[in-house]
Amino acid sequence: MLTYNLMVVDHAPDRADVVFRALADPTRRDIVRRAMRGDHSVTALSAHYPMSFAAVQKHVAVLEQARLVTKRKRGREQLVRANIDAIRAAQALLDRFEEIWLDRMDRFGEVLAETNEGGTS
Repeated sequence: MLTYNLMVVDHAPDRADVVFRALADPTRRDIVRRAMRGDHSVTALSAHYPMSFAAVQKHVAVLEQARLVTKRKRGREQLVRANIDAIRAAQALLDRFEEIWLDRMDRFGEVLAETNEGGTS
């Protein structure tokens, strides 16, 4: 389980959990990747995976719940489209984690430099 200081990261943890759990599955990541290239029917998506149509529908539902994709009707088909705003929000969270990590590494380097300076005098 990932824990972090909520004072440092200004995103609600439950929202982040939903998004990253959805992206934890390789099939769902692939569905998002395909949906970023354009609208796809659930039927067309299901042709790419060695699982039932119903299983692909469930993957799409998880992505939809995480707001990573949206669905719209066209006739009898459900078209899946990536929600670029949600993907950007996930990227922004990862960028923030990277900033925190890099800041800590910089401070660690400063401590090591001070230790080395103190030990050579």
